[in-house]
Amino acid sequence: MKKQISRRQALKTLGLTLGAAALGLKGFTQVADNIFEYELNLNEVYKPISNPLNRPITAITCGAGSRGNVYGGYAVSFPDQIDIIGVAEPVPVRNERYAKKHTIPEENRFNTWEDVFKRPKFADVIIITMPDHLHYEPCMKAMEMGYDVLLEKPMAQTAQQCRDILAMTRKTGRIVAVCHVLRYSPYFIKMKKLIDEGAIGELISMQHIEPIEHIHMSHSYVRGNWHDSKATTPIILAKSCHDLDILRWMTGKKSKSIVAMGGLKWFRKENAPEDSTGRCMDGCAIEAACPYSAMKIYYRERGWLYVFDLPEEKEKQGDAILEYLRTTNYGRCVYKMENDQPDHYITSIQFDDQITASFSMEAHTSYSGRRTRIMGSMGDMVGDMDDLTVTDFRTGKSITLIPKAEDVESYKNSGHGGGDWFLMRDFVMAVANQDPKYLTSTIDQSIESHLMGFAAEESRKSNRIVPISM
Repeated sequence: MKKQISRRQALKTLGLTLGAAALGLKGFTQVADNIFEYELNLNEVYKPISNPLNRPITAITCGAGSRGNVYGGYAVSFPDQIDIIGVAEPVPVRNERYAKKHTIPEENRFNTWEDVFKRPKFADVIIITMPDHLHYEPCMKAMEMGYDVLLEKPMAQTAQQCRDILAMTRKTGRIVAVCHVLRYSPYFIKMKKLIDEGAIGELISMQHIEPIEHIHMSHSYVRGNWHDSKATTPIILAKSCHDLDILRWMTGKKSKSIVAMGGLKWFRKENAPEDSTGRCMDGCAIEAACPYSAMKIYYRERGWLYVFDLPEEKEKQGDAILEYLRTTNYGRCVYKMENDQPDHYITSIQFDDQITASFSMEAHTSYSGRRTRIMGSMGDMVGDMDDLTVTDFRTGKSITLIPKAEDVESYKNSGHGGGDWFLMRDFVMAVANQDPKYLTSTIDQSIESHLMGFAAEESRKSNRIVPISM
């Protein structure tokens, strides 16, 4: 039986000098020796919706793929807050399915984002969830026409384009929310609060790793849409601007300089096994034993299928998958692609107040989920997005905290631990009140992680320390 203990007892076990209010805990549930579940009410951290909106805000989604459907799902569940009245999507089946889901009239269905802006402004916001190279232009045009914008990360393909977007928000007064959803994860919220309240004394240094997981790497950054850094964005931005943003958020300090190393070591033509073929289904001699077999990943195990527009009838899906493997990059050998994204990447960052951080993005792992170590003057923290262990140097005692955020339950299927929909909620409130302070990460803050990423890529290619300038 789980043993309920008081806040005072829990804090005594923890050995910290903080009060219960500072920890922001509603209570503990002891699940094992020195291991406690804690309930975190995100409404205590972020601004709740206290009053009903006068009307739902209206939105046009540009890009009805995976991310467009994630954010669009919020409108389906909370129609009193946001109503999606238009869609721009060149893939017919995606356009059709999205329009049906949101009851979008025919006159508000468009093939391209340019088509949307041929009409006078007819909604409150534009949701931009298109490929990376289609973020900058529609975002700038939307602000020019008076729309507020929800902008999927990364913001743009160059540092100057990111600065242009920031300048346009200041010129027009429009709200742009960049989708840095990890700030809404209960794990990172608790970590941030403990740091700010001095649970480990003064922050000294951080170590953070993002294990991409080997199949995810092959799917997205070898075969997938982001395999070419020049056509999209460097992987440090496409995959990890989230993580650079988290480091910046945790420290609460400006970044000063960065140095990076890494490259593409494994997914190269010279590493192709003997007797391998251009496509996995073309009689490859080692297909059955290859961890990156497209036949295994997509056809036999039916994984990562969200990128395929499959028929709704399950009996027809197998043939459709095989057709994708015959005709698209997803069926090609991972060693014989035109990919250039690094499969290992490490950075070291200097922040103000002598705080340092290291970040490592690793493709060759059997697991995913961020891992973090934080070193302070009076203690440290170690976490893996599930558990967070805090040790106090003064007492030598440790406690492991396991987040249990009850109010995320209705959002949990949105992705990133509920973060995708909490972001949507704050965006709705920011637009309804015309106040960007409802956003956890305003555009002024979001841009810094992008500039850190561009500086990291410059450092990696030039083999030097690069200053980070706003």
